Amino acid sequence: MTSTSKNFIEVQAAEMVFNTRKGRFHALHDIHLNVARGEFISLIGHSGCGKSTLLNLIAGLLRPSSGVVLCDQREVAEPGPERAVVFQNHSLLPWLSCFQNVHLGVSSVFGKHESAARLAERTASALALVGMSHAAHKRPHEISGGMKQRIGIARALAMEPKVLLMDEPFGALDALTRAHLQDELLKIVARTQSTVVMVTHDVDEAVLLSDRIVMMSNGPAATIGEILTVDLPRPRLRVELAEDARYIAARKAVIDFLYTRHARQEVSA
Repeated sequence: MTSTSKNFIEVQAAEMVFNTRKGRFHALHDIHLNVARGEFISLIGHSGCGKSTLLNLIAGLLRPSSGVVLCDQREVAEPGPERAVVFQNHSLLPWLSCFQNVHLGVSSVFGKHESAARLAERTASALALVGMSHAAHKRPHEISGGMKQRIGIARALAMEPKVLLMDEPFGALDALTRAHLQDELLKIVARTQSTVVMVTHDVDEAVLLSDRIVMMSNGPAATIGEILTVDLPRPRLRVELAEDARYIAARKAVIDFLYTRHARQEVSA
């Protein structure tokens, strides 16, 4: 397999087959995807279309049954600190403070090479980046769901990953909190110039945040059905975009793909 240097993440002819109690399940078929450095990509599709499976391949949490996944021209064979993952569940350790939860990630990456003061500085900077300095010494049960998710994002960013992978990071939040964190994520990505791949079910979220939207066909043997370039300038403000013809057109294109051309067929028992 050859690699093109301008492509920061490359998924080349990836297949994913799981062996289950009911036999072989073909989750992904012939996946080809290139992501440029600093690009924000959303993966969208109906439940069971393999969005999270594809994200896990990029994270190194799964190995493809065939094909290859590359990051920065190196094969992805296992998880690594250059690819940080933010899950829908914040996964904070409840007995640690917010500062300690972020510091744990920082120490795992930089602990062998940096002083305690520098590790603490990295941790504090990450908390400040997501607006959570005031809650540094609180434990997870003392803060809201949206604040917990901010800490999860801070922990990922503190590791200075080359790629930020997000699996429905705002899916469990109420609408107002979700919108606020989407706006904050836009600002954070603008500052850090991060390369982001995010799984979402939310069409508006995908259009607001993404440079390109990767639309998945229905499973089994799901594949990439279409990739939409979101032609909207940055910075993006949701209020201004609400009546923007380009925003409306992008939203309509995704909805048409999901609910007209690839409508999920419900099978009755």
